[in-house]
Amino acid sequence: MPTELTIVVPTLNEAGNIVALADALERALEGVAWDVIFVDDDSTDGTGEVLRTLSQQRPHVRYLRRVGRRGLSSACIEGMLATPAPVIAVMDADLQHDETLLPEMLRRLREKHLDIVVASRFAEGGSAQGLSSASRERMSRLGNRLCRMVMKADVSDPLSGFFMLRRELVNEVVHALSGKGFKILLDIFASARRPLAFDEVGMVFRQRHAGDSKLDTLIILEFAILLADKAVGKVVPIRFVLFVMVGLLGMALHLLLLSAAFVGAGMPFLPAQTLATVCAMAVNFTLDNRFTYRDRRLKGREFLRGLALFFVACSIGALVNFQMAEFLYQGGTPWPIAGLLGAVIGAVWNFGVNSTVTWRRKGPDALSA
Repeated sequence: MPTELTIVVPTLNEAGNIVALADALERALEGVAWDVIFVDDDSTDGTGEVLRTLSQQRPHVRYLRRVGRRGLSSACIEGMLATPAPVIAVMDADLQHDETLLPEMLRRLREKHLDIVVASRFAEGGSAQGLSSASRERMSRLGNRLCRMVMKADVSDPLSGFFMLRRELVNEVVHALSGKGFKILLDIFASARRPLAFDEVGMVFRQRHAGDSKLDTLIILEFAILLADKAVGKVVPIRFVLFVMVGLLGMALHLLLLSAAFVGAGMPFLPAQTLATVCAMAVNFTLDNRFTYRDRRLKGREFLRGLALFFVACSIGALVNFQMAEFLYQGGTPWPIAGLLGAVIGAVWNFGVNSTVTWRRKGPDALSA
C-alpha cells in the first residue's frame, strides 16, 4: 500500500526517546499507511545506533543521517523532501507532542481541503503545561506575538513544532524557505505567497520524556535571525548584517585596546596599533565563527586555518577600503562620504571573501549568504 503519511522527526541526542516514540506512533496510526523519517544531525549520544537498529527491525522507520551541518528547520526540510508521501507531518522526538492527534489532523486536512493543520498549545483544548517554567511560557507567548508581525495568518501558536501539511504546499514554498533556526512552521507561513487554508487542533504540551532541552541563548538568537530574515532578508542578507555588527564590535574593541596600549601603557603608536588590530581581528573571527557562521562553524585545525584566512582576507579588505576612499576623496567626494563608501566596499569585500573561502559551505546553508 502506498504511503499516505510521513512523519518527519528531527533529532539531536535523543537516544532515550526514539523507541518510545516509534511505539507510540504505531499505536496511534493503526490503519493508516504511514512511515517516519528520523533526520539526525550526527548525534553523539548513540541516537544514530538506535535509529540504525530500529530502521532494520521496523519497516515503518527510516533514518537519515546528516554530517557537517545542523539545524532543526533545515533537517525538517530535508526530511520533507526525502519522502514522496502526499501528506507530511513534523513533530519533535521528545514525546512532548501528542501523537494521538495525528489521525484527527489527517482527517481535517482531507475533509476540509486544507493546506496545513497546526497542533496548538493555545487553541481550544490545548495547554502549555509541559513547558519547564513560567518564564519559558511567557517567552513562548512573546515569541508568538513577534511571529504574527511577519506572518500572513492569525495562527494562535506559530511557534508550534507539530503540524501536518500537503506535499503541494512543500513544493510551493521550498525555494523560499530560509531554513534558519528551529521554527519551521513560522518559515512556511511567512514564505507562502498566498493566504494558507489552515486549521488548529488543541494540544496539551507534555513533559519531555528523556534527554535535555535544546533551548539556549543561541537558539533564541536563531529565532531573532529568522524573524529578521523574513522581515528584511530580501533587501539585505541577514548574515551580512551579523557580519557588520560583529565588525562594529571589533572596531570598538580596537579603539579601546589602542587607547589602553598607547595612552595607558605608553607603547609607541605602531606597536600599539598592531596589537589592537591583531586582537580585534581575532575576536571578530571568533564571534563570526560562533554566531554569523554558526552553521559552518570551524573547529580544531580548521579553526586555525580559518583564522589565518580571515586575517589575510580582512587585511586585503583594509587596503581596498583605503584605496577606494583615497580615490573618491581625490576625485572631489566629501571626506565623510568617501570614508563611508570605502568602509562599505571593504566590508562587502570581507564578507564575500570570507563567506566563500574562510567559511566554505559544507552542506545546505542554514543562513542565506
